[in-house]
Amino acid sequence: REASANLKTHQYNMDEPVTLWVNKVGPYNNPQETYNYYYLPFCKSFEDGKEEHAWGGLGEALQGNQLINSRIPISFGANVRNSTICKQKLTADSAKRFSYAAEMQYWYELFLDDLPVWGFVGDVKHGADGRSELFVFTHKTIDIAFNKDRIIHVNLTSEDAVPVAEGAELSFTYSVNWVPTSTPFHRRFERYLDYNFFEHKIHWFSIFNSFMMVIFLTGLVAIILMRTLRKDYARYAKTDTDLESLEHDLAEESGWKLVHGDVFRAPQRMLLLAACIGTGLQLAVLSVLVVVLTIMGDYFEERGTILTAFIVCYAFTSVIGGFFSGGFYARHGGSFWIRAMILTACLFPGMCFGIAFSLNTIAIFYHSLAAVPFGYIVAVLLLWLFISFPLCLVGTVLGRNWNALPNWPCRVKRIPSPIPERQWYLKPWAVALAGGLLPFGSIFIEMYFIFTSFWGYKVYYVYGFMLLVVVILMTVTACVTIVGTYFLLNAENYHWQWMSFGMSSATSLYVFLFALHYFVFKTKMTGLLQTSFFFGYTLMFCVGLALTCGSVGYIAAASFVRTIYRNVKCD
Repeated sequence: REASANLKTHQYNMDEPVTLWVNKVGPYNNPQETYNYYYLPFCKSFEDGKEEHAWGGLGEALQGNQLINSRIPISFGANVRNSTICKQKLTADSAKRFSYAAEMQYWYELFLDDLPVWGFVGDVKHGADGRSELFVFTHKTIDIAFNKDRIIHVNLTSEDAVPVAEGAELSFTYSVNWVPTSTPFHRRFERYLDYNFFEHKIHWFSIFNSFMMVIFLTGLVAIILMRTLRKDYARYAKTDTDLESLEHDLAEESGWKLVHGDVFRAPQRMLLLAACIGTGLQLAVLSVLVVVLTIMGDYFEERGTILTAFIVCYAFTSVIGGFFSGGFYARHGGSFWIRAMILTACLFPGMCFGIAFSLNTIAIFYHSLAAVPFGYIVAVLLLWLFISFPLCLVGTVLGRNWNALPNWPCRVKRIPSPIPERQWYLKPWAVALAGGLLPFGSIFIEMYFIFTSFWGYKVYYVYGFMLLVVVILMTVTACVTIVGTYFLLNAENYHWQWMSFGMSSATSLYVFLFALHYFVFKTKMTGLLQTSFFFGYTLMFCVGLALTCGSVGYIAAASFVRTIYRNVKCD
């Protein structure tokens, strides 16, 4: 009870016990390939064999943390010199495991007062004759800096390399050095932040470059709205005395006015589009919300807190997805609103669960800590079933009643107009692929920092940058989609709903290609487990990004289409 209280308050009395928790081990080049600390044959300092676990929250379990009390005697302020943890004689199996761990550069993670420290299991030394000898470190030196009654910094040094061989006698020892410091408690996490990496001038330059792109695109949209459309309005608003001139213009030119009777026609696969738009807008709100909460609360300092916040906030923002999905479906005359609601509630969680289930199966086969315990899987499902799903139903009902009036500026014709053949670069797939480039260009530098922090043992803390990048991404996506929609309508193609969604969601395709490049050229990951987790997590992220950008692009295009057709005569 006393140790638990200290972990919450982070305050200790002199000579009070301090718990050292062991967490996980794994190859350095494969961040997600982690195992229980005692997966390697480390001898235990407790005789009864009963492990004392520190069970964390939902996010901590999903991230593959499993803290076990090492029961190594450490007291606040008390130095320890070369104290023995335990002794053991290596069997053939133990020697084989330690040899493999040293060869694959296995690292391990410990926690002391919620501060992580890392060390390597062993080392490889190459002789002059080209032969390699494998060693295991048997001594841990723990340097602890404290300020009054609080622990500020912890540093771990692995020493005393002993050759690994069957029958070798190993004595695992440790030392503890307590050093006073004047660093305040609220700044103790700063030593884990890589300021030189995240606040490099190229990071600032990328933000400036993206900001200039926003100015350029908003100017381009303004030109289209103010100059090009003004000419279109003047041409389409001719009086009856100019009828002959108007017929001559329409015979020689094409334009978006000619499809006014089809532009508000219900799109194909409306059920799926409604679910995509509702889920995407929910994820857009969720992304901004979680980033703002992280900025306000420094969630990156606590294990799994950001992931927990994301899951819980997703459940409670499901009402947003249901509201926009239900409203869209009702405005276009959809009659199967229950199906739309169920698809909206299941679309993103279902895809994530399918990917996660596959990854969990692989992790269980490898006996990895990346495998999520069954109890936490049930907790996530219950959170979805009793919070997310009912709120999505409530949102759908509200959307059908308060957001369902069509109020189209132009009447929809009974018979759809034919779509003329155009050049390949005006076809929807070409417009969509081209439209995804600029939004990706505004975020690809930030993608590098995010990928490096997630896969490269760095703590991402510049969430102010991330919030700015999210706003820039949404702005660029909206502007590009408006321009693309204008060109599509000028080509007399009135299937703008799916095109606007696809053009803006194409950004995720370029992000996936970037991830493939990052995996091949920037990492040294190997093995089925790590490869599966890399591309599985990337696929989840890209699906969410596609839904988010697609919905933002659709909303921008829908506002643009309503605006331009509201200001012309639609007889």
